[in-house]
Amino acid sequence: MKFLLAALAIAVGTGGALAQEAAPWAGDVANDYWIQPDVTYSVENNYQNKLDVIYPHKGTAPVPTVIYIHGGGWVFGSKAGSVLEVLPYLQMGWAAVNVDYRMASASKAPGAVEDCRCALHWIIQNAKQYHIDTSRLVVTGHSAGGHLALTTGMLTEEAGLDNNCAEDKGTPEPHVAAIVNWYGITDVADLLSGADRKNYAVDWLGSALDREAIAKRVSPLTYVRKNLPPIITIHGDADPVVPYSHAVRLHEALDKAGVPNRLFTVHGGEHGQFTDADSRRAYDAIRQFLAEHGLGPVRPSTQP
Repeated sequence: MKFLLAALAIAVGTGGALAQEAAPWAGDVANDYWIQPDVTYSVENNYQNKLDVIYPHKGTAPVPTVIYIHGGGWVFGSKAGSVLEVLPYLQMGWAAVNVDYRMASASKAPGAVEDCRCALHWIIQNAKQYHIDTSRLVVTGHSAGGHLALTTGMLTEEAGLDNNCAEDKGTPEPHVAAIVNWYGITDVADLLSGADRKNYAVDWLGSALDREAIAKRVSPLTYVRKNLPPIITIHGDADPVVPYSHAVRLHEALDKAGVPNRLFTVHGGEHGQFTDADSRRAYDAIRQFLAEHGLGPVRPSTQP
């Protein structure tokens, strides 16, 4: 697996958004990181939920860690197809966890939300082994992954969606330090009917009689309150898949609740089809936002 990560890093270093900074790092990353692939973090409906841990191995100091959750409308996608998304965080000296979860074909809502919450529990319970700093966890994802990043970071155990997670009575309730939401769904019910109806949402909710109640239960807007972690949202205002209004409504609700947050609008941007320049600007905004909340790059002097 090390040669794969090196190849991906070189691809970013030669043609990606971090090109000017990445060349020396790309040559070192395979020596600095190990990958623990396909670790089973839970089993639901006879389905093994797995994740990959990519972590620095040359020391024991805990480092900030990004938790990446892939998109695909809760109906397709995989962690294997999303590994490139963690590279900007590895370049900052962080660790990364790349999470898979049940698709609608394996379990309808709220299955995916439950899975990602259980992945967060697993990460905290196994943090020491992988040099993960549990006080500096950042959860992120694109589209449905953005939605799941929001629910993973915003929910508490009181929501009742952690009930199937492995228990460790010595571990505190999971908490994340920040959320990076790439054009995630914030109001699932809005996508079930009317002008914003989307087939992927209808598929995920299924035909349950109480699907409106389930949709509310898995919607990030339901959980807006004070004392949430800082949240940055990146969304194109021409997105045909996830309405831009979802980002605006979340931003307004977070402002009203007094939660530190930022909405970075990609003008003319569609569903992740951003120009290289727009992507660079988005990542600049993310790095600035994280640094403002004590989540900057690991300094060379403190890296493992």
